[in-house]
Amino acid sequence: MPRPVGNARLKAARQAAGYASQEAFAEAIRHTAPQLGIRSLQISVRQVRRWESANPPWPQPDVQRVLAHLLGQPIGELGFTAPWGRSGSAPEGPNRRPVTASGAPAIGPAPGPLPISSDATQPVTAGTDFATITAAHRRLYWSVQPSQLHASVVEHTRLGTALIGETTGRCRTTLAAALAESYLLAGRIDFFDLQQPQAAGNAFVRGLQAAGEADDSLLGAAILAHTAFIPGWAGQREDAEERMSAARAYARRGNAPALMLAWLDAVEAECMTRCSDTRTALRLIAHAEHVLAHDEADEPCPVWMDWFTPVRLAAFKGNTQLIAGHTAQARTTLLEVLGNLPAHDGKQRTIILGDLAAVEAAADKPEEACRWANEALDQLGATWYAVGMDRIRDVRKRLHAWRDEPYVRSLDDRMYGWGTTVSALQR
Repeated sequence: MPRPVGNARLKAARQAAGYASQEAFAEAIRHTAPQLGIRSLQISVRQVRRWESANPPWPQPDVQRVLAHLLGQPIGELGFTAPWGRSGSAPEGPNRRPVTASGAPAIGPAPGPLPISSDATQPVTAGTDFATITAAHRRLYWSVQPSQLHASVVEHTRLGTALIGETTGRCRTTLAAALAESYLLAGRIDFFDLQQPQAAGNAFVRGLQAAGEADDSLLGAAILAHTAFIPGWAGQREDAEERMSAARAYARRGNAPALMLAWLDAVEAECMTRCSDTRTALRLIAHAEHVLAHDEADEPCPVWMDWFTPVRLAAFKGNTQLIAGHTAQARTTLLEVLGNLPAHDGKQRTIILGDLAAVEAAADKPEEACRWANEALDQLGATWYAVGMDRIRDVRKRLHAWRDEPYVRSLDDRMYGWGTTVSALQR
């Protein structure tokens, strides 16, 4: 009898990725899961063996995300058949919902204009009811595990898109504005927390459609500025600048308040920093400070713009000073930010602590760098933030020359160990 071939796709992908044995692959999965914000994922060699069998079971969503991350291929190309791809399961074709690499609901590319309705079948309260849930999601973002909140937000956008076709007049306008905000939040989670820029881009495009339906220029400006992060973080300067120009045009159209104008400067400054132009970035930050200092109108920002304050502008500045090599200035700026940061702002605290660790590493003070990095890990234990973890990894790279020192090894134990501490910090 010939020996069954099994799941040759997964086996080939595993070996191509450098995992010669099933045991090494299982260990890599266990090690990588916490880095992606997935707690207590225990995968055995027996489980890998089942995946490489002739009839591999469909992995759980968290497992799918780790597999796609390690092997660089979507789950559908690794020899697995989804339950809805078998007889008697979920529908095929256009009704199939897109998923991310994790298997969680995802927002696909915008299919076209939003639905138009000539008759309202929903009550006039539908828009405000939908907006109430949108506002709750906005507040929950700062405390709920991103991967958990994301699924709820995506389903909320699907509901809103369906309701748009059943509303008219003021109700439709209210609903469209709330839908735009929900798409913006979904994109923010995709980009900053789940590190899926393509999914974020899809969400932002749909959000811009909804903002247009609501004729809300400030929401349009906010969404366009967020789209600039995608090429900006990839070092694509011209694309980032073009998107920022569009965002500023919408901001002018909507008579944006000073704080929002300062935020646009800060966004472009971060993009320029990522594109290795810290001089332009520092000039933009100085302009933002000038705008805030001479703001006589003191007009409030829209309630949904809860991600930016003057303290956060200073945080942008400290990071840019660090990257520009202005170590002493960066230390002063970041310490002041840390002292003024609200206690509930856990995600930003992780960023600041990571940047302070990088400052001390740049100043050849590795023990101090490790102290700040450990504080950042403590904060991640309470509030997971993928961008914050990236900061800590960058610090560890700067500490390579001191890799044999006990305080660096202790930091490694926390970053790469299997204990409950790492499981807690990667919530």
